[in-house]
This record gives sequence, C-alpha cells and structure tokens, in this order.
Amino acid sequence: MPAAAQPRRTRNSRLARALVAAGTGAAVLALPLIGATGASAATGSSTPSTTLAGYPNNLDGWIRESLAIMAEKKIPGTYNGIHRNIIRESSGNPSAINLWDSNAAKGIPSKGLLQVIDPTFNAYHVAGTSFNIYDPVANITAACNYAAARYGSIDNVFGAY
Repeated sequence: MPAAAQPRRTRNSRLARALVAAGTGAAVLALPLIGATGASAATGSSTPSTTLAGYPNNLDGWIRESLAIMAEKKIPGTYNGIHRNIIRESSGNPSAINLWDSNAAKGIPSKGLLQVIDPTFNAYHVAGTSFNIYDPVANITAACNYAAARYGSIDNVFGAY
C-alpha cells in the first residue's frame, strides 16, 4: 500500500519570508525599494549582473555608467584616467576603506573606489546618483566632479588627491 503523500512545501527566499512576516503594509512599502534585488534573487545570485541603468555590474560597467552621467553634467574625464586612479586608490574594491591615513586619524576615513571622504562626497555629489558613498557609480562621479573642480579633470590626478 502506498504511503500517504505529504503536501509539498515550497522553498521561499529569506526576502519573501521576511516580507510575509513583516505584514502586508510593510511589504507594499518595501517592494519599490527592493524591486531590483528581488529580480536578482530569483536567479539565485546575490549581486545583479547589470546595474539599474543596464551596464555590467563590475568595474568596467561602473566606469562607463559614470562617464555617461559625467557627459550629461559636463564633468570632464576619461575611462583611462578614472581606471588608473581607481586601481591606485582601491584596487577596484567598492567597499575599500582607509583606516590609517591622516583623514582616518581625524575620524573621516576615505571610502569606496576612489577613496573619497564623506565631506568631499557630500559637497561634490552629483544629482541622480546614490547618496551612498560606497555606491560605485556615485563614488566615481562625485570624485570626478571634485577632481574637475580642483585639478581640471580626474585625468590630471596621478597621486593621492
């Protein structure tokens, strides 16, 4: 005699369980904020393969997306100038933070791909980009905006700035 079939329990992602637990009202409010994450979570990847603007979600794509924004805002800079400075400053790690230099000693460590301090990021933030200093596109674009004001272009920066 065959065993009684047990109802099959579907596997939910942590996000779905959290939304259900939070309640319908919170879920409705959270959905617009997490829409892009939900799409990537469905594929099993924790990092989307493209940015919201459609660029690859990697160093090349972040630089290209920043250059597109910079062109709209008339901020000078080239791919090579940005890439050279990123490699020197953070080796391409958007989560990089400098906890040992003079800025860090003052309590304002340099952060992100181009090692920007919070006051500089806030002063040179470019409209239309994230306010998160660790966001690669926002970090690059703000740093290039600062370099343009101070040195004429990120292309003219060959050391710590």
